[in-house]
Amino acid sequence: MKKIGLYSSSPTSPGAPQHGDDGMDAARSANPAERNADATATNANAAHESRPGVAIARHIWWRSLLLLVILGALAAGWQQWGPIPARPLTQRDIDRAVLHTLEKTVLPAPEVRAFDAVRRSVVRVRQFGAGAKGDQQHSAKQASEPGGDKDELLTGIGTGLVIVDTGIILTNLHVVAGANRVQVVFHDGSKSDATVIARQQENDLAVLQARSLPDDLVAATLRSTTDLALGERVIAVGFPFGIGPSVSSGVISGLRRQYASPEGDKLLSNLIQFDAAANPGNSGGPLVTMDGAVVGIVTAILNPAGQGVFIGIAFAVPIENAAAAAGESPF
Repeated sequence: MKKIGLYSSSPTSPGAPQHGDDGMDAARSANPAERNADATATNANAAHESRPGVAIARHIWWRSLLLLVILGALAAGWQQWGPIPARPLTQRDIDRAVLHTLEKTVLPAPEVRAFDAVRRSVVRVRQFGAGAKGDQQHSAKQASEPGGDKDELLTGIGTGLVIVDTGIILTNLHVVAGANRVQVVFHDGSKSDATVIARQQENDLAVLQARSLPDDLVAATLRSTTDLALGERVIAVGFPFGIGPSVSSGVISGLRRQYASPEGDKLLSNLIQFDAAANPGNSGGPLVTMDGAVVGIVTAILNPAGQGVFIGIAFAVPIENAAAAAGESPF
C-alpha cells in the first residue's frame, strides 16, 4: 500500500488552500457568517468617522489646545517684559488739557477769591457816645441804637480786621476815639462789646479785644509788604457809609507815601497808596492782595477839596506797623 506524504514539495495547485493569513482569510471567505460580520464592522467604522459631530468635536479640541498655547505664551511674555508702558505726558498734552478746561469752565475772578479768603475776618466797628465823631473824617449820621440805651447814640462807623482768633482786632484810632462804648459786628451777624487795649498814635491805629466770639472766627492771613510792586492788584474791604461789607478793586499806585490830615494834627508816613475806592466807613478795613493776604489797614483818603469822599487816592498803613501795634509779629 502506498504511503501518503505528510508534506509535499510540489508547488501548490491554484485551487489549494493557503497557510497563514491567506489561509485564514480564505477560511473566513469560505464562511459566509464571518464575511458578513467583517463587512458590518467596516461599514460601522466608516460611518462613525464620517459623522459631522465627530469632525466638529475634533476641530474644537484642536482650537482649544491652540488657544491654551497662545495664552501660556502671553503669560510668559507678561512675566518677562511686564506691561507696555504708557506714553509719557508732554507739556503740549498738559497745555491742551488746560486750554480745554478753560474753554469749558468759567473761573471766578481773582477779586472774588481774595474777598472769600478775608471775608470772615472783617468786622463792622460801631462807636457809641454823646456826640463824639468816631470816624473823624468819615463820621456816621447820629442815630439811636436799636435795643440799646435810648440815650446812647451811634456816633461813628468804621471797619476792623481780626488778626488773632482770640478776638484781637485792628482798626484806626480815629474810628474809636472818644467813644463811650465800642461794639463789633462779626461776619455772621453776632455782636460783641470790645475794649481798646492798645493805641499807636503815629500810625492812627487801635487794637481791640472783643468780649464774646463766634465759634467759627478766623484770623486774616498777613503778608509782608517788602515785595509789593506798583501796579499790583488789590481790593479794599469795609463798610463805606455803613453799607457792607463792600469790596472795591484797584492797584498799588505808590509806596512810602506821606499824608497830612486836613486838621493838620497828624502826619502819617511810609504809607501804601492805592486807587481802589475808599469812602467814609472804610477806615480800619483791610487792603488785600489777589492771593487773599492783608498787606495794609486803610486809614485815609486824599481830597484837597475837603469833601471827604474818594477821588482816586487812598492810603493804608503797612501791615508790619499795624501788627506791631498789637504786639504781634506777623511773619
